[in-house]
Amino acid sequence: MIIDRNFGGIMKLIKHTSVLVLVLGLVLQAGTVSAQIEKNSKLGGNWFIARGQERLPELENMLAPNVAFIRDTGSPRVNGGDFGDLEVTEAARAEAMAWDPLASQTISEVCRPPSIIYAMPGPFYVEIFPATEMIVMKLEYYDLVRIIFMDGREHPGDDYPHTATGHSVGHWEGDVLEVDTTHLHKATIYDNGLNHSENIHVTERFMVSEDGNYLHMTQEFDDPEVLNNRAARYVVYAKEPGHVHPYNCDPSYGANIQAR
Repeated sequence: MIIDRNFGGIMKLIKHTSVLVLVLGLVLQAGTVSAQIEKNSKLGGNWFIARGQERLPELENMLAPNVAFIRDTGSPRVNGGDFGDLEVTEAARAEAMAWDPLASQTISEVCRPPSIIYAMPGPFYVEIFPATEMIVMKLEYYDLVRIIFMDGREHPGDDYPHTATGHSVGHWEGDVLEVDTTHLHKATIYDNGLNHSENIHVTERFMVSEDGNYLHMTQEFDDPEVLNNRAARYVVYAKEPGHVHPYNCDPSYGANIQAR
């Protein structure tokens, strides 16, 4: 009888402990979700490229040690193939040297959007809509829409389509949103004949300033088919009122180019 009573007490204790652990787990999970929602919400709003802002050391220090910052060196035909600090492969250099600036302005190409490599730093508005399991970025440039999955999923397989926005997954590292993107289609890096491949791997990091008025971003990528080192940009956006407006690309612009 004593054993039975002790066994019953132990079972009640286990039951109560299990309930307590379950409740504690739900509370911790709710707290984590709440913290993520709060972080996501800071990204919300309409943003435009800002000038003259100092870089955030904590964000810049997260870049790879061998990274080279992209700078506009103009047409390779004019500058003799100068791509700044980018270590360009011979195949990519040959393609860039043969680049015809008017080729991208034909009817068939003029409305083909670049990838986020060129679109994100462009002088166009970016409107961000934060949710719990995803963050949506609506770009004015070419009406691009990005979905950043925040639910812990992995990138899809090779059969997933390559597009201008690719496939993006994100997570928070403290106050920094880190976004990993694959499956981008081949497109320009800086509209000077140097293109990235469809196997490019992009890491972006976003951090909102303490006053909430600026959004700092680093864009870092590796692409062994094109570069022997890693490339990066540092971009700052300012929060502005308003919304993204339709880009409405008109292919007839290409017809005017061809007629010249």
